[in-house]
Amino acid sequence: MKVGLSTTMIQGGKGGIGQYVFALTRAMIAERPDVKLHLFVLRDDIPLFNFADGQVEIIPVDEKYRSPIKNILFHQFTVPKEAKRLGLDLLHVPSYRRMIWSQAVPTVATIHDLAPFHVKGKYDFARMFYGKVVVKLIARRQQKVISISQNTAADIERFFGIPKKAQKLVLNGIDHSRFNVGEPSTARALLGKTHGLLRPFFLYISRLEHPAKNHVRLIEAFENFKRENDNRWMLVFGGGEWHGADVIHARAAESEFSEDIKFLGFVGDDELPDLYRASRAFVYPSLFEGFGLPPVEAMACGTPVISSRAGSLDEVVGDAAATIDPFKVGDITTKLTHIATSQEARQTLIDKGLENAQRFDWAENARAVAKVYEEVLGR
Repeated sequence: MKVGLSTTMIQGGKGGIGQYVFALTRAMIAERPDVKLHLFVLRDDIPLFNFADGQVEIIPVDEKYRSPIKNILFHQFTVPKEAKRLGLDLLHVPSYRRMIWSQAVPTVATIHDLAPFHVKGKYDFARMFYGKVVVKLIARRQQKVISISQNTAADIERFFGIPKKAQKLVLNGIDHSRFNVGEPSTARALLGKTHGLLRPFFLYISRLEHPAKNHVRLIEAFENFKRENDNRWMLVFGGGEWHGADVIHARAAESEFSEDIKFLGFVGDDELPDLYRASRAFVYPSLFEGFGLPPVEAMACGTPVISSRAGSLDEVVGDAAATIDPFKVGDITTKLTHIATSQEARQTLIDKGLENAQRFDWAENARAVAKVYEEVLGR
């Protein structure tokens, strides 16, 4: 089975779709070597797939197609022709804004979320229009749509008119060989050397996007926490720059506790598990998520999690997180204080988190996705 997988929207691997593509590729190689992946990869991103060298076919894509508009046109006009030329059996596009109208070969799309329908001002007018109006028509032409959570499946039915029964729900996974308890003291010593994180800290891993990721309210809650507790705690952000990052940096810079707020930038795969282990609590106050991998990764590393229930997070974190109303700074402050001061509460969340994390596995994801390919091709 020759399957084309588009990777040209992964933004250098610094977003959720990039992590999905990397994980799916690794797991498909291990679980279903009979699925011959042909990856469409922007030339500058090719080194990111060195882990799959010799096990997949790389189809280089000119860098001129990196910009959003040109990338959309590339998917609509070039990818179908290339798929036909290469004799591919199927195309898999892991982004709803890059779904393909042409049916030169059967198409499968993974839809991670429909955030523009929920978060006002997430993108500019043109992107919002394309995502809400044009994509709705393209979605209905896919042979199969993969949804990654019950929440996303419900949104696809509500906004795109594709019934849940016509979709395939395949939960995201985590790599348990990377994300596990490990040794927190070793991780803290390492992060102390590499980033100067020598004091207890709350961690938030997410791209720096305002307002959707809700960094500003978390900063305000952290300020309240510091005033009320007079402690040495820090607030650490890990994530690449995105729309509205300047607003987040400006708010942190004007804080009376600015010296206790640290930005690490994008955190690489090798460092991420230790960062989870080193943190005393992971905080995820996002205003909307189609899934939300970081809270589950943190749980697998034995870190207590504070999370909103927005979007799919309710089903993803279950009862294994201290949940917050992301719009209420006071509620976030209360949970920060409780987790920082109660060892009993921390241990309860650690135990529940470790159990919850076992529900998610990339190997199972790859096997389920391969079955979708087979169903579409009638095999």
